[in-house]
Amino acid sequence: MEENLAPAGHPIHYLMEEHNILLDTAQKLANVAGKLKNFPTYEAAATEMIEIEKAVQIFRDSANHYLREENVIFPLLDKKGFSGPPAVMWSEHNQIRDLEKAMYQLMDQARSLAYPDFAVKIKRVADNQAQMLTNHFHKENNILFPTALEILGELEWTDARKEFEKIGFCPFTPGVQKQTPETDEVRHTAQVGEGLAFSTGSLTTTELEAIFATLPVEITFVDADDRLKFFSESKNPIFTRSTAALGMAVQNCHPQKSVHLVNQILAEFKSGQRDVADFRIHMQGKYVYIRYFAVRDKQGQYLGAMEVTQDIKDLQALEGEKRLL
Repeated sequence: MEENLAPAGHPIHYLMEEHNILLDTAQKLANVAGKLKNFPTYEAAATEMIEIEKAVQIFRDSANHYLREENVIFPLLDKKGFSGPPAVMWSEHNQIRDLEKAMYQLMDQARSLAYPDFAVKIKRVADNQAQMLTNHFHKENNILFPTALEILGELEWTDARKEFEKIGFCPFTPGVQKQTPETDEVRHTAQVGEGLAFSTGSLTTTELEAIFATLPVEITFVDADDRLKFFSESKNPIFTRSTAALGMAVQNCHPQKSVHLVNQILAEFKSGQRDVADFRIHMQGKYVYIRYFAVRDKQGQYLGAMEVTQDIKDLQALEGEKRLL
């Protein structure tokens, strides 16, 4: 367990406390998995299996740990010109997710696998996970976090704490006490009630924000310089987003493995070769339809790119007509 670099309540303090818990859990899992070879059946190893299931559940509950780093800490560092190490850490996050996916699949299939096969496979996955987390957390605790504490100011950490609240902590995060940050109404006092005139009517900023929040889609806009300029706040967001990322190059808002695709879409939008790109993925019980549109003014000048994301799982089941409430 490494000494915490930040005081209680600080974003880095929470991340390091979660590191300690996750690393301790990984080591316990590897130790318990190593004992399975001493038993002939699942039934004989019932106590050990319960311990393994408890450990795996902690990993299942850890998703927001990585999301807070990727959507809050990494963007803040990127804006300070410190983008290389966060990109490496994000890549390692995806490796951790791959290991966890293998772990979850193995646990879901446990009773259908021959016990000796399960014992060997869960031990291998647990050892790999423990080694990966040991190396990864050491780099974050000794390089990434000290640098963040050095180059980010008090106001940035205050905003980071609020963004942590929005994304959410892990069920096992110790010492979480909700702050009472200034509300959106207070923070945007200067804008509330101001009117925006369009060729087809006008809306106040309050009305416009409410409309975006009510739409059954999530909207993100990247300007002509590939900088993240806006995202709508959905009531039930599909993807995690943070205001810390506003102003960032959109390439740095994606894991490295997908940056080449982002660049291809933007290049084709700017050249006029393409106006729309779409993708469909199955994710956490949702069927997510992601569409990208080139945004141009009336003269055809490229203004940026808009991403529209929607869960269309329920729409797939629609048939016939509905004319009555």
